[in-house]
Amino acid sequence: MLHLVTKASCLVALFSATTANVLPLHSRGYRYLNTTINSPHSRGGWRDGCDIDTDMDQNWPGHHSPPGSYGRTVKYNLEVSERVLAPDGVERKMMVFNGQYPGPLIEANWGDTVQITVTNNLKNHNGTGIHWHGLRQLGSCQMDGTNGLTECPIAPATSKTYTFRATQYGTSWYHSHFSAQYAEGLVGPIVIHGPTTANYDIDLGPYVMTDWFYTPFFTVDAAAAHAAGPPTGDTVLLNGKMVSSSGGSYEKTVLKPGKKHLLRLVNTGINQYFHVGLDGHKFTVVAADFVPIVPYETDSVVLGVGQRYDVIIHADQPKGNYWLRVGTGGGLCDGPNAQAENIRGIFSYVGAEEGEPTSEGTLPSGCYDEVIIPYVKSTVPKGDIEELELTFNGTGANGPLVQWFINDSQMKINWERPTLQYVVDGTEEFPMSDNVYLVDSDWTYWFIQADTKQPPLPHPIHLHGHDFYVLGHGNGTWDGNADSLNYDNPIRRDTATLPAQGWLALAFEADNPGAWLMHCHIPFHISQGLGLQFLERRSEILGSIGDLGDFKNGCKAWKQYKLDNNIAENDSGL
Repeated sequence: MLHLVTKASCLVALFSATTANVLPLHSRGYRYLNTTINSPHSRGGWRDGCDIDTDMDQNWPGHHSPPGSYGRTVKYNLEVSERVLAPDGVERKMMVFNGQYPGPLIEANWGDTVQITVTNNLKNHNGTGIHWHGLRQLGSCQMDGTNGLTECPIAPATSKTYTFRATQYGTSWYHSHFSAQYAEGLVGPIVIHGPTTANYDIDLGPYVMTDWFYTPFFTVDAAAAHAAGPPTGDTVLLNGKMVSSSGGSYEKTVLKPGKKHLLRLVNTGINQYFHVGLDGHKFTVVAADFVPIVPYETDSVVLGVGQRYDVIIHADQPKGNYWLRVGTGGGLCDGPNAQAENIRGIFSYVGAEEGEPTSEGTLPSGCYDEVIIPYVKSTVPKGDIEELELTFNGTGANGPLVQWFINDSQMKINWERPTLQYVVDGTEEFPMSDNVYLVDSDWTYWFIQADTKQPPLPHPIHLHGHDFYVLGHGNGTWDGNADSLNYDNPIRRDTATLPAQGWLALAFEADNPGAWLMHCHIPFHISQGLGLQFLERRSEILGSIGDLGDFKNGCKAWKQYKLDNNIAENDSGL
């Protein structure tokens, strides 16, 4: 890979942690940096020779130190359980982390080691597994939290401890990867503190958005498999809040006059694209997913499911209350929502009178991605591109049945025999429904071509274990002209939109041995088979990930639980 920025290396760590420093939940904004190197006037700085110009694929604080010996080990405990909550005034049984929705904020500094113990206290035959969305998991693919690939589900009344290095920085989220479970409430925000491409004064933290169904989601998902189109969402929750005829409240955010505020937007949703804008204010966009970008100013941003944008808001307007508006893609491209015209949060200046805003504003619609420019420039070498044909079938033997296929195969994994178990056993062949693609070259190139006969729905495509480079995308059928693709500092992120009935060309550097899922992040679609996995550098996997004792014990516990309770998989398992 030809990196065009020369200032891209970090020095060996200047200190080592002899004991783990444990941080409590909700310690947002903690720092142990010298404020002269990362302050409101110098947000591009960091530590140990790493800063905003550092390529996170190549270097990070403590890169040359053994895992756990650099910086802090931040520890969290997450209990997965059922609770009756009323996010917008409508009571509903939910699956949640630590009894709350969204789950607790997980935060660390760039280069820290993160250790999270997840205990499954769910009932009704629910295993679970928690994925740390967008985190690279370099050398730790067994911590990716992907049932059927990197682990067996965590059986009820058991725990798993996930440990990984924060080699990237920015904003993300964590969620269950057990069937369609996360849409029941098993989501929470992640912040890895690091440098930024523009200065700001105050970090407002994550702003988590999701479309929401009052009907239990497993019921919605089962019905969607036999429906002619996407189901209608009941509302949208902003940081777990919204107003309804049953009560609820608006999420309220406070701005300090004259200050610049960093807001971390996260689409943890189910089916919908979100257009977000703050009446009377511009956004300066500084990051997309875990990638710092060249800042640009806009009235609003659009996020597909799984995407994140860090934006800076300058509180330079008259003191008052302003609506933050969240619009959907428009229904035709992402499914309808009963409250699509009334999704709002309140941003209130310090000293403003109490009351709802009277501000006015409008938002665009549509399902597409922002055009972004990565701050750390890269040139992707050219290579042969392989096709992944996405096709659709809406008819089964007994009536409507929605199925998605990649190269004629609908993905359906086996919870009790993950891909890593095949690697441990030395098995050379995999079930067709595992949708395994072997990757052993230095770089790998793919284009996803959606059948023009399928429903006109876009797909937010997410890759585990990597960022990918978006070489091109478009409507209709790609003409196969590789020279028309962009290899010079292309868009880089971990979730990108495959246009409805169109194509998306991607590349990534195959430098992370493991089994990595790539899938549509709409739970309906991955539930119905829209996914595949890259088995990357198979011969190097076991040497890179170390001890697999916890992996084996977890699978033993799950197999016994499944046997005792006669559990069946009713969808892809993902």
